[in-house]
Amino acid sequence: MLSDQEKQEIEAELAHYERPQALCIEALKIVQKHRGWVSDEAIRDVGEAVGLSPHEVDSVATFYNLIYRREVGRHVIHYCDSVSCWVMGCDKIRNQLCQELKIQPGQTTEDQRFTLLPIPCLGACDTAPAVMIDEDLHGNLNSENLKDILARYD
Repeated sequence: MLSDQEKQEIEAELAHYERPQALCIEALKIVQKHRGWVSDEAIRDVGEAVGLSPHEVDSVATFYNLIYRREVGRHVIHYCDSVSCWVMGCDKIRNQLCQELKIQPGQTTEDQRFTLLPIPCLGACDTAPAVMIDEDLHGNLNSENLKDILARYD
């Protein structure tokens, strides 16, 4: 069941859309903001709120790689593995992240601090290789500044 706060925020967003169905992504983002991820029950509740079936909402949620359909850590690290980042050494950055965090892509650290996920493009080709931690974009990465960046997130 959606919380009162989630319902209020979804209702407030509804004024910006011609049809409630168009609100689906925003409603999913609202739920995720409050819960950290979007459960099957939340999919059903969002569907009821915007007039879509659970299958339709799930299709939207699984299409967008910034909607999490399973629990994630307090901070989500998206490492860009696009062509530009690959050419500039994203594999080294990914390997360093795996080594320092002691996880593989798709996993969450034991302390629930970080989840590591690939993303096809962050739109930061001019500062490749790049990662996005939560909503913060970090580019021109190397082994030294990556350690400093990770230390900012507790």
